[in-house]
Amino acid sequence: MSDRKYQICQRCVMDTSDPFITFDEQGNCNHCTEFFTKTAKRSYLGEESDKQLAHWVAKIKEAGKNNEYDCLIGISGGVDSSYVAYQCKKLGLRPLAVHLDNGWNSEEAVQNIKNVCGKLGIDFQSYVLNWAEFKDLQLSFFKSSIVELEIPTDIAIPGALHRIAAKNKIKTIISGGNFATEGILPNSWFYDPKDSKLLNGIQRQFGKKKLKDFPTFDFKKEIYFKFLKGIRIMYMLNYLPFNKDEAKALMIEELGWKDYGGKHYESKYTGFVQSYIQPVKFGIDYRRATYATQICAGTATREEAIEELKKLPYNPETIEAEKAYIAKKFEISIEEFEKIMAQPVKTYRDYPNDEKRLTKLYNLYRKYFSK
Repeated sequence: MSDRKYQICQRCVMDTSDPFITFDEQGNCNHCTEFFTKTAKRSYLGEESDKQLAHWVAKIKEAGKNNEYDCLIGISGGVDSSYVAYQCKKLGLRPLAVHLDNGWNSEEAVQNIKNVCGKLGIDFQSYVLNWAEFKDLQLSFFKSSIVELEIPTDIAIPGALHRIAAKNKIKTIISGGNFATEGILPNSWFYDPKDSKLLNGIQRQFGKKKLKDFPTFDFKKEIYFKFLKGIRIMYMLNYLPFNKDEAKALMIEELGWKDYGGKHYESKYTGFVQSYIQPVKFGIDYRRATYATQICAGTATREEAIEELKKLPYNPETIEAEKAYIAKKFEISIEEFEKIMAQPVKTYRDYPNDEKRLTKLYNLYRKYFSK
């Protein structure tokens, strides 16, 4: 499909950088069409969502009435998780905030976590990964040349949060994930990270260390924590009228929160992956999905997004220093970094994976247990 003629959606800004995108007769893509027909119905719906949120909050308080904490929130220092912390306190919940320290925190993110938790009076724990082990795992994924470079972190976060929730007898993990800002993401850009077969296969092929301390999280672990420990995940922002710019302004004024740049730039590595590695090596600009979602949600215009997308996703004046920083953290030379960047693009299907089995299992789960 690499020879496909370029086309951009006439309603949002998704384009043929997603090789499986389709367009209707009006030139509107399947992503924004699905957002309006399905996803929008799962975000804030006024009074109906207010009632659902009140119901959730009552259940959380009842389940945790005898514990020190009645819920757990993962906090990164970013907009979404910080706003979840703010709303939890506003709703009278007693959260424990947990941050996964994977060695890539930006200074702004660290300060944001301190300010948010300090001013809201929220207890805070940091789950620190074994850096030597995790660094080796991340480098393995970089060497694999698949687009999903963040699978190690995407697995470690729920792995760490569920462990701490179980230890503290907490039954609800409140996530900052939401449809208002993350409702559009092409399948060709992202593979479900809970595939331990893929993780271990890539590490065996490219890594040098065995994963002894890594908090893995796969289908079996999810079943264990959900059904044996009774832990559920709640996406609070889907029940609230969430506008990211308004949330930023509120937190800047009330919590001393500071903006750190682009989406997910609270992590230096994630910011670099999305602004440089994925656009340059894979031809994928994550800003496109973010803007498309904001356009559909009514918090940005298509014209504004198109103008922003004309700009490079990275700063050409600082990119060489950023590359040097990443290479130094990985303990590789700039030459090796560039060599990895030049390797042919692959997909997760080029490595041992559990996609077929996981698809069947999750389809069965959604059919019988996802009520």
